Amino acid sequence: MRFKPSPLTKDVNFECKFCLDCCRGRFIYLTLSDIEKIMKHSHDPQDFTLLTAEEGKIRFVLAYREWDLGCIFHDPETGKCKVHDYNPLICQIYPFMVSHQPLGIEGEKPFEYKGEKLWIYYDKNCPGVGEGQEIITREKIAELGMEFQKEFEKTDLDGLNKLLDGERDGASV
Repeated sequence: MRFKPSPLTKDVNFECKFCLDCCRGRFIYLTLSDIEKIMKHSHDPQDFTLLTAEEGKIRFVLAYREWDLGCIFHDPETGKCKVHDYNPLICQIYPFMVSHQPLGIEGEKPFEYKGEKLWIYYDKNCPGVGEGQEIITREKIAELGMEFQKEFEKTDLDGLNKLLDGERDGASV
C-alpha cells in the first residue's frame, strides 16, 4: 500500500499492529551505517542489498521477496522483523516521514528543529498511529529524519566498497 501522508502536528501514540503493509511494496532505503549494522549480525550484504539508480546516483535498498514484494527480513506469518533490534533508520522512522519542503497537504505546518524548518507527516494507512502507550514525539521523528538524510547523502558505491573491504571512514569495521 502506498504512503498516504497526513500532517503530524502534535506528538502521537503509536503501537505497531503488525499489519504487514509497511514492509511490502516499497523501497526500503539503506545507508552505509545500516548496511554495516546488519553485516555485524552475520548477514551478507549480497543477500540483503539491491542497487537502484535515482537522479544519477546509486542507491541501496533492502532486498525483497518476488512473490509478495516483502522485505527479506520481514516474517510474513507473524509480521515481525527479523532484524528489528538493528533495523535500518528508515524503518525506525516509519510510519512517519520528514520533509524539508511542504507536500501541499491541507493542515501542514513547518516544525522548527535545530535551526531547520521541517514538515512531518504520518501514514494515514497505518492502523497503529494513535494506538498504544508509546508516545512518539515530533522531535524524535525530526532527529531520525535528519540523521537519515545526513547518512543517506554520504552513502555511495565507493563507501560500500570500503565497507566490504573492512574499512569505514579510515577505521577498520
